[in-house]
Amino acid sequence: MEIRGKALKYGDDVNTDVIIPGKFLVLTDPRELAKHAMEGLDLKFSKKVEERKIIVAGKNFGCGSSREQAPIALKYAGVKCIIADSFARIFYRNAVNIGLPVLECEGVTTKIEEGDELYINLESGLIKNISREVELNADPVPKFLLDIMEKGLVRYMREKRS
Repeated sequence: MEIRGKALKYGDDVNTDVIIPGKFLVLTDPRELAKHAMEGLDLKFSKKVEERKIIVAGKNFGCGSSREQAPIALKYAGVKCIIADSFARIFYRNAVNIGLPVLECEGVTTKIEEGDELYINLESGLIKNISREVELNADPVPKFLLDIMEKGLVRYMREKRS
């Protein structure tokens, strides 16, 4: 799976409470959740994500509560992929389950700046910062996780049973 886009950069410990503030958890339509994505951290996110589709972040992205609405809000807001130094375990798994590609790459925030043009190959773990002519190597995403990201967990499990 290959992804291209511009970077939208955040720091360490971006928690689910700022990704989708609690007052919006009553919403059930993913498109409505998307309107409030990152509202607790970046009031300009919805405008920025129109052009910058890849979130680059530091350590512990998605920490806090285990709300599945956080990756859903980001996906429906238009985020194509999240690359971070590390993820909170439950956020990572929720993102995979709903089909939002996530990739861990230690030191990514030192090599990518806001607005940089990126190319990502999830199968190989290659991240190219085209703007700065820098290559990074993350751990490749295992095939079964790529399948879940592509199909979604429910479809993946149905196909495994048949």
